[in-house]
Order: sequence, then structure tokens, then C-alpha cells
Amino acid sequence: MKIIFATANEGKMREIRRIADACGNYYVCSLKEAGIMPEINENGTSFEENALIKVRAVGPQEDALVMADDSGIEIDAFQGAPGVYSARFMGEDTSYTVKNRAILDRMQGLTAEERGARYRCVIALLFPDGTERVFEDCMEGRITEGEPRGEGGFGYDPIFYVPEANKTAAELTDSEKDAVSHRGKALRKAFLALQTGEIS
Repeated sequence: MKIIFATANEGKMREIRRIADACGNYYVCSLKEAGIMPEINENGTSFEENALIKVRAVGPQEDALVMADDSGIEIDAFQGAPGVYSARFMGEDTSYTVKNRAILDRMQGLTAEERGARYRCVIALLFPDGTERVFEDCMEGRITEGEPRGEGGFGYDPIFYVPEANKTAAELTDSEKDAVSHRGKALRKAFLALQTGEIS
């Protein structure tokens, strides 16, 4: 099954392809590989709205499913921010090294219990007939109390502590991250629904 994933983020594409390969016989290509470069204005106020904006910008394809995600980090001490604005927090051109440091600085003095956070992901699917479906999941954790740790992952991973693994998301191996990540969980929900015939 061919899937066009509406992203230009190479780190995200690597993660998606790993999960898709583990779930079944899927050929996943990026917008660039599909030769489709729509203008996407992510102006939704929720992850679901933005994921649907992305697949609708691509539009139904005769020979493929269109899939997109929107995801981000929700920090309890910031009343759920940056949330849907995670990529744009402090400006899209600001490095995550700077963003992560700013978050740690703002949270100085907070206890572990006050540092709760989660990564949330919504996957949207658009079928050739125009049918849409969405799947959602999250990865619970907290913001680290020390310095950023780990060289893997991307984004806020070096400051996102995963209690069940006793590591930051950036310290997880690819297989460890795929098993517990918000994107991995949401994608597996979508692939399971496809495989079981719940959606087709």
C-alpha cells in the first residue's frame, strides 16, 4: 500500500518509515518524493485541525493514502503550552538547543511532580474517495531537572524524561522510542485499523 506522508521533516520521515515497516507492507514517501509540494498553512488551534489541514492540502490521490500528523509537547506548568505551537515556540527559526534551555530556565525550582509533560500526536488519513479518519495517542513523562541528555531524536527529546525507560527521549534507541512514542502509538492505531478492515 502506498502512503504519501505530508511532511518535509526528514527526522520524522525516518521514524515513520521504521514504524510502517514494522507494521506491514507499506511504501511511505514524502511530499518531495511524491512530487507534490502544496502550500500548507497550519493555522489550526488543535493537533487534529492541523493534521487535517495537511492532508486536505495534498488532496485525495487515486493511487495512495495521504497521511499526516501534527504533534507537540504539552507542559503542565505552562498550562499545556507550547502544545500546538511547539514547532513555532520562540520562533520557527530558533534552534531547539535554545528552546530547550529556555524551558529548563523557566522551570527552575519546580519539583519532579510539578514537571509533568506529554508528547501528543494526531494522525490524519485521507482516502482516495475523500474519506477522512484521525487517530490520537500520547507519551507521558516530565521535563528533566538537569541538563539536556542524549544525542538521538529531535526537538524537545533531550529534555523529555520517560519514566518507564529511566531515560530522556533522546537517549532511547530507535526501537525503544518507536515502542513508547506518541507517534508510534498513534501510527500503530492507524495501521491496525487498516489491517483489520475497520477502515479501507
